[in-house]
Order: sequence, then C-alpha cells, then structure tokens
Amino acid sequence: MENLAHILDFILYILSAINVLYLLVYSLASLYHRFQRPSSASEYKRIAILIPAYREDAVIRECVRSCLAQQYPSDSFEIVVISDSMEPETNASLSLLPIRLVQVSFKKSTKAKALNAAMAIIGDDYDIALILDADNIIPFDYLSDINNMFAQSGVEIVQTHRIAKNLNNHMALLDAVSEEINNSIFRLGHANLGMSAALIGSGMAFRYSLFRDTMSSVHAVGGFDRELELKLLYQRKFFYYLPYTHVQDEKVQTRDDFSRQRRRWLSAQWYYCCAFVKYIPKAFVAGKWDFCDKMYQQLSCPRLLLIGLIFILAILLSFFRAEWSYKWWILLCVLTMALLISIPRRYYSRQLLSALRSLPYAFYLMAKSLFRIRGANNDFIHTLHGTCKQTEEIRD
Repeated sequence: MENLAHILDFILYILSAINVLYLLVYSLASLYHRFQRPSSASEYKRIAILIPAYREDAVIRECVRSCLAQQYPSDSFEIVVISDSMEPETNASLSLLPIRLVQVSFKKSTKAKALNAAMAIIGDDYDIALILDADNIIPFDYLSDINNMFAQSGVEIVQTHRIAKNLNNHMALLDAVSEEINNSIFRLGHANLGMSAALIGSGMAFRYSLFRDTMSSVHAVGGFDRELELKLLYQRKFFYYLPYTHVQDEKVQTRDDFSRQRRRWLSAQWYYCCAFVKYIPKAFVAGKWDFCDKMYQQLSCPRLLLIGLIFILAILLSFFRAEWSYKWWILLCVLTMALLISIPRRYYSRQLLSALRSLPYAFYLMAKSLFRIRGANNDFIHTLHGTCKQTEEIRD
C-alpha cells in the first residue's frame, strides 16, 4: 500500500512540476523587454470597432465615448454597437451618436452569434476588425497604435494589453493581479520567446477578412475566443502583442461573480480541450508549435487550483511522510517565485497583502466550480457590468 502511495506521489509531483516549470520559464522570459513601438504608418487602414453588448446598458455609453475620442481620422473607423436585449432608452440614446447601431435578438444569445450577425449587416469595406467588450475603455491613441502595428509586414492578428478599470475591493484586486500574471506569462513571455501571444476575448484586432471568414465557422456558446484562437493557430497564424497599448476592463467585484466566471472558464477550457485534442498528433508532426503550446495550456491545471493542490499535498505529507513533503514545499516556493516575478511592481502594496487573505476562499470557490462545469458550456453565462449591477445570470 505504501509503495502504491509513493508511486502516486511521484506521478502527481512530476505532473505538477511540469506545470510549474512551464510557468517559471515564461515568467522569467517576461522580464526581458524586447518590444519596440512600431513606427507611424503612412496610411490609415479602415477599422471596424465591433462591440457586442448584451444587456450592457450601464457601461456601453462610456465605452462608446472613449471610441469617439480617438485621434484617428473619423472617416477611417466605424463604431458598431451590437445591441442585444438592451433597454429601448439605451438604444435611442446610442442612435443619436455617430455610430452604427445593430440590434439583434436570439433565442440563446452568444457573442459569436452577435458578431457574425453584425458583420453580415455592415459588409466588408474594412481592413481591420477590432473587438471590444462593452465595459472596455480605450485611450485616445489606441487606434493609431493598432494601425501602426498592422502596417508592419505579415501582421494579421494583434492582442493589446488589457488592464483593470477598477480596484475597488479585494476580489477586484485579485482578479486584476490574475490577469496581469496572464499578461506576463501567456502574452509578454511568449512574445519574447518568439511564440504567439494568447488572445483574451477583447482588445484584440484582426485582418478583417480573416476574422470574418474564421468567425463564420465559430459557434461557441461560451469562450468564443478559445475556439477562434485554436482554429487560427492550427492555420499557423501568429498573434502579436502590444504590451504598451492598454485597454481598460472591469474586474469582478463579488464572490458570486468570481465563482460563475471561473465556472465559465473551466467549462470552456475542458470543452475545447476535448474538441481539439484529436488534432495534437498532426500538429506535432507538422511542427505547429503555437497550437501545441495552446493545447498544453488547455490540458494543464488552472493556476489557482495548482497552488492550492500543491499546498494541501505539502501539508498532508508533512504529517504522513515528512521526507516526501520536502519536494512539495520546494515546488510551492518555485511556483510562488514564478508568480511574484510576473506581477507588475505597481501592484505590490498593503492592499494586495490584505487581499491575499481571500485566496483560500477563492480556491474553494474554484474547486467547487469543477463539479459544476458539466453542461455549463451549453448556457450563455453573462456578467452584467457597472457598479450597480454586479450580478450574473444564465440565459437559457
């Protein structure tokens, strides 16, 4: 029995160590700032700013205002708000602005449906498709940065740096730090090592025809960006990253928001892992390393669960077999170092130390979500934004 426990301990340790080593390598890679801003473009590409807005009455106007304030020729971009189930008053006020308002209605709403419906209406007279969430805010030079990047040879897909719009409580701060860790490891670290940066669902720009054609085959209910990302990586498309081009994004502010959001993410991860795992052998033989790397991310343990599991095993083994526990404590230290390296220095504060006390409960919520992911990807789980609307609902 003890031999079996030893073997199980060894297998779990190897799998966990691979996860930790992966995070450490890309975390260290994010420390090297190789990026240089592209030079100013000589011409302005025509940009369609696509903003799916399902019941986003509280935040959509602020997003649109930031888009209208762009220092970019007004005849070279169009703001397209895709209104789904928003109030008549909101639609009426939006219709007075110099934007295109596309109103849609579905029995089961999804971002993929909204985007495909809008593109069918607005036509193809665009060079770039920029996808924003309704709670996003962009700075005045955002479109210029996008345009300059697309002026570079071979650039078809660009992910910008999404940052927190709000840090008003512990949960929002933890969510913001988590996203910055993702930015460091899965975007900047990857870009510095010549790999594709990860997409994140908003603040991402595509060659318009490529996005339109690829989205026509995307039917995701949740996590449309994961399906889009995997399809494009399998086509050997490369994702560039603009670390100094920021888009503000609202962070979750309640434990219920966090729980449902992570449930949605875990469900999407498992669903697309199962859907695309069959392509790994062919991709490996063909040398599609970006696709293989992304599939490893789908197969790996989520970071918060990894921290909790390593800590729990280290504690338990300290009582069961102390000599077995040492390697787990070392692994926990390495993982902690990897994560600390990837957190921007501006987040190091007393507030963060205070917020870290919520980590055990966040681990509990995420672990509980593991048992509730079945069927979650069949429902559109939406987070309402705005300080007065911090609830989520499932639209059946």
